[in-house]
Amino acid sequence: MAPRAYWKGTLKLSLVACPVLLYPASTSVAKTRFHMINKETGNRLKQQMVDAETGDIVEADQKARGYELRKGKYVEIEPEELESVQIESNHTIDIESFVPRDEIDKRYLNHPYYIAPDGKAGADAFAVIRDAMKDQDRVALARIVLTNREHVMAIEPLGKGLLGTTLRYPYELRDEADYFADIKTPKITKDMVELAGHILDSKAAHFDPSKFKDDYEDALKALVRRKAAGKPIEAPEPEERPSNVVSLMDALKQSLKGRSAAKKRSHSTARRQPSRRRAARKAHRSTARARKAG
Repeated sequence: MAPRAYWKGTLKLSLVACPVLLYPASTSVAKTRFHMINKETGNRLKQQMVDAETGDIVEADQKARGYELRKGKYVEIEPEELESVQIESNHTIDIESFVPRDEIDKRYLNHPYYIAPDGKAGADAFAVIRDAMKDQDRVALARIVLTNREHVMAIEPLGKGLLGTTLRYPYELRDEADYFADIKTPKITKDMVELAGHILDSKAAHFDPSKFKDDYEDALKALVRRKAAGKPIEAPEPEERPSNVVSLMDALKQSLKGRSAAKKRSHSTARRQPSRRRAARKAHRSTARARKAG
């Protein structure tokens, strides 16, 4: 059974349009989640909305949305009134421009979505838009309304479909100068930079998400299983922080030395493997000859 679409609408490039479906590309279903419970009964707790002034419990049919005009003064907005805010991007992903991929500041990337054609009718138009972007190696910028908010979305080819990533607006980002302005500019020797470069080279790899391991999630699940089995949970001993002060140059040299030693051990193990296989084959031949002679 196909997953349920999060959004349905039209992908539009000038006069070329096709119906599309939008699916969230990320999920947190596998994450371990806890519920609030009553320690005495073990029953799950539920939250209630309470009037901030009177303390009275507010039922679901009495809840509404309000915008604060000034302290304590709100204007109520009805759901029907929100629906009246109709703009074209409510049901259309209208591509406005195409930009080079490397010009997109990664800080603006927000939530990823898969975009697929909705039925056979628009499959050709969808393929044309997708393949044109592949040929140009550019990312489309479009507008879309999700959860009553208009978003700018970056769209790029991904396999047979498209990947759409909502982008943050400039007002949603904090200025890095507020955090980096006080960082000093120390004098670093060329030797230190070269040593650090060697360490980087020794750790060079390719991006492979399959190697990502959520150690905390694994430990959390193990804790739950242990507690459910009635086994005691013991707090780990706090790790002692190293007290010896090592100079930056010494730390760089030791790091590089450690990587080199590990690399040598790896090569040594690899060399021993063929030797073991040869020894095993030799022993097998000797046994076979002995059996034949007998």
